[in-house]
Amino acid sequence: MERINGKDVALVNPDPNVQTGTGYKQLDVLEKLRFRSGAHTVHQLNLQASISSDVPRYDRSSLYSTDSTGAIIPASAEWYYGPQQRFLAAYTLELQGHGIYDQSHIIANAQRVVQSRHNRNFGSSTRKNRNEEVAVFGLNADFEKRIAKHELRYGLELARDAVSSTAFAENIGTGAISYLGSRYPGSSTMTHAAAYLTHTVELSRQWVLSEGVRLSHVGLRSTFSDAEDFQFLNGTVAQDNGALNWRAGVVWSPERSWRFTALGSTGFRAPNVDDIGKVFDSTPGQVIVPDPDLRPERTLNVEAGISKTFVERYTLDVQAFHTWYTDALVVAPFTANGRDSIVYDGTLSQVTALVNAGKATISGGSAQFAAKFSAHWSLSSSITYTYGRVRTDSTPTPLDHVPPVYGRTALDYSTKRLHAQIYSLYNGWKRLADYSVSGEDNLVSATPDGMPAWWTLNVRGEFSVSRTFSIQAGVENILDRNYRVVASGVSAPGRNVMVALRVDW
Repeated sequence: MERINGKDVALVNPDPNVQTGTGYKQLDVLEKLRFRSGAHTVHQLNLQASISSDVPRYDRSSLYSTDSTGAIIPASAEWYYGPQQRFLAAYTLELQGHGIYDQSHIIANAQRVVQSRHNRNFGSSTRKNRNEEVAVFGLNADFEKRIAKHELRYGLELARDAVSSTAFAENIGTGAISYLGSRYPGSSTMTHAAAYLTHTVELSRQWVLSEGVRLSHVGLRSTFSDAEDFQFLNGTVAQDNGALNWRAGVVWSPERSWRFTALGSTGFRAPNVDDIGKVFDSTPGQVIVPDPDLRPERTLNVEAGISKTFVERYTLDVQAFHTWYTDALVVAPFTANGRDSIVYDGTLSQVTALVNAGKATISGGSAQFAAKFSAHWSLSSSITYTYGRVRTDSTPTPLDHVPPVYGRTALDYSTKRLHAQIYSLYNGWKRLADYSVSGEDNLVSATPDGMPAWWTLNVRGEFSVSRTFSIQAGVENILDRNYRVVASGVSAPGRNVMVALRVDW
């Protein structure tokens, strides 16, 4: 895509196997400083900073539309993220050997993230600019105490997130600035407070019991300072939600080679700023608007597992799980100012919102196998299957973000100085019937039969030249297969070679 003499021109890609407009650059700087001030006290400081170039949205740039004559044209002339900036500072205090705890970890952290989104329709002179800045502050304190066969873990969490969002439209020819609705409310804050306690006891060599509780509170305040497009939001949305959740589990090992586990728990997720305040087009012709009456979703979860070890060399683990959702958060048709369709960013779009659907279920299972052939050779393999549905009075519909069956198999060779691994990643076929109708599964990027199954062959290794210096190398997707991960708008990389030098001191 180029702009020539004031007009957008779509150029032919000479190599369709190259996804032009997918690359970007990023610089990361990380620092960790660890200091022991006494026999029982350790301090750690972690600083991280990163900045990127513009990040193109290939998935948006590859969509098509029609002009006034019915001719097919690219939907966008520009669609990219501006340079993303992130800074993190975290201080950790580790203490040991005091009366009410054996060891503790206290972490105070602060983070700042700046990002922006920029898009311009093909043939238009108006570029839409949306900017966000997020400030995050947190404090976590975790403690452990062992008394005979009893182990106690307890702690608390405090966090505050602040989000500011602005937007403007710019005429790239004249530089004129005009109004544009922001992606999020003009200003929003979220506060999190939680305390937890867990207890584990070894009743005998065969039986272990565990239980725990967590008390949570989530507060949200969002102010729609320029909500002229969504007057029904009425200025400020305020929510305060809380929950007392629990879990209880048991482990039974009748003999050393057998292990049975069972666990029950409840869950709670309160709406966040992204859920309750975001305005965006998830797919062409569909816009998601805020629902100020959104409630938390809650879950009841059960899972069970069996593990068997054969001749101390082979281990097979099998797990199954099921989750019941109440007030599940799903995207569904909605209205804005009494209308089921509005013009958003120049496109007539169906209005949808994240709403409480009532009930939903997720169930599935996984299996892992590990084998130790010798002192140097070993094999591991895992596979996972998940099935999710929104339960309605009529036919159940697919829950979004549910992957098809997937797994990994690896063969390892290890010596004192060398570790090498050849492994395969594989993913099953996701049929159209299993895609969510909300658009969150990115159906527009699927084939007419859904997303095809795929597998890759990969290799990686590390060689220790000395105690402080090592060489790492790998080749991903050795067979250079063309595939796409479910819900992604970008095909996965082809053959990829990596080389790294590592120095530890």
